[in-house]
Amino acid sequence: MPRHVAIVMDGSGRWAQRRGLARTEGHGAGEESLVDTTYGALAVGVKALTVFAFSTENWRRPVDEVRYLMNFNRGLLERRQHELNADGVRIVFSGRRDWRVPKSLLRRMDEAAELTKKNTDLTLNIAFNYGGRAEIVDAVRDLVKEKVPVKKIDEKSIRERLYHPELPDPDLVIRTSGEYRISNFLLWEMAYSELIFTDVLWPDFRREDLFAAIREYQHRERRFGGVDE
Repeated sequence: MPRHVAIVMDGSGRWAQRRGLARTEGHGAGEESLVDTTYGALAVGVKALTVFAFSTENWRRPVDEVRYLMNFNRGLLERRQHELNADGVRIVFSGRRDWRVPKSLLRRMDEAAELTKKNTDLTLNIAFNYGGRAEIVDAVRDLVKEKVPVKKIDEKSIRERLYHPELPDPDLVIRTSGEYRISNFLLWEMAYSELIFTDVLWPDFRREDLFAAIREYQHRERRFGGVDE
């Protein structure tokens, strides 16, 4: 069983457009996918689930869609944080907390993290205003601020300054909607992750799709650069 699964939740806009709906309707439909997948991960013993909710590049989308996503994510936390807390899920966030993120959303994020901080059954890591390159840049900036000597800068020192160094690297990364790219997601952490791409659009994704990906993962050989004897 993978300890850590990460998902690029892609295809919500296309899901809506194929039904003659606004793109934002697809994002709304994806809430049930997120909740069902989270409980699926909890049921089979996955310890960490990271989902790509909003990237540093997503600010380029139409203003109305960005505004909807800000309000949707705030509402999602309001609706679901107590339910997830009751079921032992710890909620954390990865990404930059800069001026572009509404203060009301930052408050909700802090409330969810504080409410659930003692839970240990599953960590739900929501990558919001997140970029893999930005995460590495921020880690290097911390090294500079701390005046770490050059000779002491190595993989360990960089990893310790990532957004959530306590989480293991993802064993399995899933991308929905049939796209074959990683889109600046967990660039440092997925160095040896197994990648699975599915044609299922995110609003149609359910725990059964997660289980299918895990079954495929379990048939992979992970050698981490070595050779099986």
